[in-house]
Amino acid sequence: MTDVTVVGGGVIGLTAARRLREAGARVTVIAADPPEETVSTVAAAVWYPTHQEADPRVLRWSATAYEEFTRQARDGVPGVLLRRTRMLLRAPLPWWTAAAGDVTTVAGEIRFIAPLVEMSPYLDWLARGLTIERRRISALDELDGIVVNATGLAARELAGDDAVEPARGHVVLVENPGLDTSIRDESRSLYIHPRSRDVVLGGTFEQGRGDVTPDPAEAAAIRDRCIEAEPSLRDAPVIGSRIGLRPTRRGGPRLERAGNVIHCYGHGGAGMTMSWGCAEEVTALALRIS
Repeated sequence: MTDVTVVGGGVIGLTAARRLREAGARVTVIAADPPEETVSTVAAAVWYPTHQEADPRVLRWSATAYEEFTRQARDGVPGVLLRRTRMLLRAPLPWWTAAAGDVTTVAGEIRFIAPLVEMSPYLDWLARGLTIERRRISALDELDGIVVNATGLAARELAGDDAVEPARGHVVLVENPGLDTSIRDESRSLYIHPRSRDVVLGGTFEQGRGDVTPDPAEAAAIRDRCIEAEPSLRDAPVIGSRIGLRPTRRGGPRLERAGNVIHCYGHGGAGMTMSWGCAEEVTALALRIS
């Protein structure tokens, strides 16, 4: 018998399932696709509430996740790293810095330590011990008991939510020439995120665009502007490009209980950033924890 069924096998669904299991629930995950085919694996997966409006819920969820990822990095959880980050400051201190630990401003930059997750080993770690069924459902009411709807873009149909739409994101992967500091310029959609063996160069955020057609000219433009920001990337061999569709939602993420269904979707490009905070709230709603 299952207490809770989580629909969705990306970072939001698996994190919620793991937290529910830790709280004592019997959990089954239903996922249409294996982890390597979810948008979560395309993501740079760096803690940052990108393209989120100032919202106390987002701040709370992000702060919880920041603390959890920091602990996980210290404990050696697979795929979790901490990276010094330099972010160009073009406005007053952003609203989200209250959740980002020790933040300083130096020479027009925000500097802080950002958790970074290499998604393939991390999703495998999240899935350990979970019961996962690979199948696609056509309606949430097919399922009995408490259901967590963590279906990302599929929530547009499964939850009848027209506010859900894709935001196309394109990144380029290059070999890491020895970088250990991230660089970000949100005004140019520019980010450089060094992982253990490669560097994620980004990127694009095209709201409403739902194709994943490769674009060599776009990839070259991403690489050029990242080299301008970090010249040591000039000779770094290109590994390849990846394109993913972020599950955005007008009005921000939806996290609420409606009958026996707990909806948790619409995180856009900040799913990793809010994952553990949302998982805590999902668990409280599912188990009626006050």
